[in-house]
Amino acid sequence: MELSAFWFGLYKLLKYFVYPYTWLLLLLGILVLLVFWPQPARRLGRIRLVVLTSFAVAYLLGNPLIATQLIGPLEEQYPAFDATTRQHFGAIVVLGGGVHEKGSLRPTHALNEYSLVRTMCGVELFVQGIADRLVMSAGDTTIFGSGPEESVEMKQFAVRLGLAPDAVLTESRSRTTHESAVETKRLLGDTSILLVTSASHMPRAIAHFRKQGLTTTAAPCGYILTDRSDRFWRDQPFDVLPRADVLLVSTNAITEHVGMWVYRAIGKL
Repeated sequence: MELSAFWFGLYKLLKYFVYPYTWLLLLLGILVLLVFWPQPARRLGRIRLVVLTSFAVAYLLGNPLIATQLIGPLEEQYPAFDATTRQHFGAIVVLGGGVHEKGSLRPTHALNEYSLVRTMCGVELFVQGIADRLVMSAGDTTIFGSGPEESVEMKQFAVRLGLAPDAVLTESRSRTTHESAVETKRLLGDTSILLVTSASHMPRAIAHFRKQGLTTTAAPCGYILTDRSDRFWRDQPFDVLPRADVLLVSTNAITEHVGMWVYRAIGKL
């Protein structure tokens, strides 16, 4: 069932509470209250606990060694697709990952890194002749007002890469991965598909599509890791130091893990 504007906005809001950066802000907010509230000396133990927790969140989730263990189990579930097997599919379905809106500085809408990589991967697979159709799936994810339809922007990019416009279909109703699966089934019916999305997103995405009864094969792309996560130590001493970009990797992984748990709990996976 498609989410109403209210429920979609609530869905987007609740996602912020999954992000480690939000946890840090909440912890720091609590710390400010404890420090500046009257008689802070009586709450010294609580202040210490909040400080230590904040440090642990920032250090551990920004640590490459920890982030690797969070993202690895997601990216390792499905191997890279081998096009030399000469399997044939009814369609290649590429999931959108976001788009930057045009504004007073940016002259046109622009696909973000996730959508760019996924679109290029989908085009590369399609030109090998392993599917009858190429489908871009993602709509307008703007909460207030209206914005660009991601699938339209992805199609335009695919055309610039050399594909004929009539070779690419767009599915522009969906705003979530679950809705992409539902709308793709409505668009294509019962057919075999090759699903293209980021490697860390693939476990949740393919579960949604298979839940809709689509025969789905994974074609993950956009890997974050270079090696498997069982190689915990890469002989890189600086991996013990936290980095801001690694915090984003941990955020990505936590979002996917929580998404799997939530959708399973409500019976949509």
